[in-house]
Amino acid sequence: MKKTIVTTVIVVVVTLIALIIFNKVTARNDTAGLLTEVSSGKFEITVTTTGEVVAENSIDILGPAFTQGRDVRSTNIKITDLVPEGTEVQKGDFVASLDRTELENSLKDFRERVTSMQTDLETLLLDTAVTMNSIRDQISNQVHTVAEAEITLRNSKYEPPTTLRQAEINYDQAKRTLEQLKRSYELKDAQTKVLVKNRRLFLSRMQRRVDDYDYVLSQFNITAPAAGMIIYERDRFGNKRKIGSNINAVDRVVATLPDLRSLMSKVFISEIDIRKIKPGLHVNISVDAFPNKSYTGTVTSMANIGEKLPNTDTKVFEVLIRIDGTDMSLRPSMTTNNKILIKSLDNVAFLPNECIHAGIDSIPFVYTKSGHKQVVILGESNDKEVVIKKGLKPGTLVYTATPENPEKFSLKGKELLQSSAKEAFNQDNKTK
Repeated sequence: MKKTIVTTVIVVVVTLIALIIFNKVTARNDTAGLLTEVSSGKFEITVTTTGEVVAENSIDILGPAFTQGRDVRSTNIKITDLVPEGTEVQKGDFVASLDRTELENSLKDFRERVTSMQTDLETLLLDTAVTMNSIRDQISNQVHTVAEAEITLRNSKYEPPTTLRQAEINYDQAKRTLEQLKRSYELKDAQTKVLVKNRRLFLSRMQRRVDDYDYVLSQFNITAPAAGMIIYERDRFGNKRKIGSNINAVDRVVATLPDLRSLMSKVFISEIDIRKIKPGLHVNISVDAFPNKSYTGTVTSMANIGEKLPNTDTKVFEVLIRIDGTDMSLRPSMTTNNKILIKSLDNVAFLPNECIHAGIDSIPFVYTKSGHKQVVILGESNDKEVVIKKGLKPGTLVYTATPENPEKFSLKGKELLQSSAKEAFNQDNKTK
């Protein structure tokens, strides 16, 4: 019984000792995990952003030309068939077809109007021929009537004055009737010529419209203007055109044939960072599709005016980066990760951003392993780290987060307080 009690006590004591040791080791490891060294060496200030591969040069595959002197009315034409994106095509190969319904219905109406106008013109010409022939017959008959009246007048020379006067009246009346018929013929002929001319002009315009619609409809089967790889065009909202999308007279690009020998990375930079970007900056590029490959590039241009991307409220600026060299495995629309090198500093000390703290006075400081609340003067920074200009030496261990009992840490570097305040003031002025 006594041996059992003694054994139990020994086991309990050993367990307690083991727990104490374990807790100390764990606490030490946890503390070690909160510490990091002040690094030194090359420090890069960069802007990192994602983008996509685009071709520097490409050939547009266009839908029908609705304008250019052609009298065709159409708002939006739907794409009914489209080869898959990435398809390799040769010149003249089928690319897409468009919905013909709207234009074919209009063309049918115009053809019916042409037929009706042709019938009306033929009827007009026949009616005019009949009318003119009738007037000519009347003129011919009236000529004989005038001749008879003239003979009667000559024979009435020796007749009583009343008979002579009546013969003169009949002769004058016959001549006036002949002149009226001749003027009527001339007016009818001129009127008919103008009417026929107008009818033929309207018919010609309508026939030309039919020809225009025939021509445009002949382009509704779209073919490749050159050999290359099909890349879908994006509309003004950034959506790729596909089956069911619309094109119109203003924006009629269905797809493009990019030149894969010269590619760009198109990125959008926030309005906060765009002031740092300028042409000629070096860029390190990676592509999600090829994680084991890396590329370099150079900033070539940037937009002067910002824009809002869909579903966002922030303004961004389009920046184009030319990818060095040629890699035929790269394809347009592939996602790129771009690290734009703004500035490089040599032989400087730096820390992760999360190590830096600031009180209500905005004076930056760090917690060191030696138990100090060390005031520091900061230099330039990137998205992960910041340069330490004064206050720390390389190799110093500092906490990456606020340690336990921070009030026990003694303030060190009081002589830097005034300098730090001055640095903060200057930084605020630069920002403004």
